[in-house]
Formats: sequence, C-alpha cells, structure tokens
Amino acid sequence: MKLLLDTCTFLWACAEPARLSSRARDLIRSPEHQVYLSAASAWEMATKHALGRLVLDESPARLIPQLRRQHGVESLAVDEESVLHTARLPWLHKDPFDRLLVCQAIVHGMTLVTPDPLVAQYPARVIW
Repeated sequence: MKLLLDTCTFLWACAEPARLSSRARDLIRSPEHQVYLSAASAWEMATKHALGRLVLDESPARLIPQLRRQHGVESLAVDEESVLHTARLPWLHKDPFDRLLVCQAIVHGMTLVTPDPLVAQYPARVIW
C-alpha cells in the first residue's frame, strides 16, 4: 500500500509516535508499505516555521529531508493533475495544503494517513 502522510502525521511519526493511532503507527512502520511525504507538506512546514507557528530544531531545509531519510519516507512531488483536481473537491475543508493532499491521494491511488475528520469526508482512502 502507498501511504501519504499528512503534515502532523509525519511530525508525530518522527518525534512523537505515541500520538499516532496504533493502526497508523503499525502501517507506517511496516516494510510492506511505501510511505510518502508530499512536497506540499514540506512547504506547509517551511511556511509555518517562517511565521513562527512551528518550532523546529533546525531549518526545514535541513530537517525535513533528514527526517525523511531516517524514517524511510519518500518525497512526493506536487504535480499539475493533483493541483487541478482541487477544483473538483467540495469545500468541506478550507486548508489548501490538506485539500492538495486529498487530491494527491486520489490521483496517485494512495491512502492518506490523517487524524483530521474533515479530510475523511472526501472520496479518498483515509486511515487513522
């Protein structure tokens, strides 16, 4: 299974795995699954860090790739098809980063790992 981690799931998986559901933690740790972090999540973390809304031990440019490597998480680029798909989503969720993650999961046949109940209302496979 291809798992797409939302931003908080990635941060928790790396630094606070006890905050993950047991199901999410088991799936992320399983070598049977490919685990991805969207470039949109990296953008979100870099933006929030720059605004002082996300405290990180290092700059996002160094920390995010380092954490991905340490935890075996692959990078998923933002692609045009996923971006354009956002216009087809109902406005259940206003966060543009989350909306893009939903579209990436749909377009790329991935399962989105998120605790966000609003995201779970979209027609993407979601687990928590």
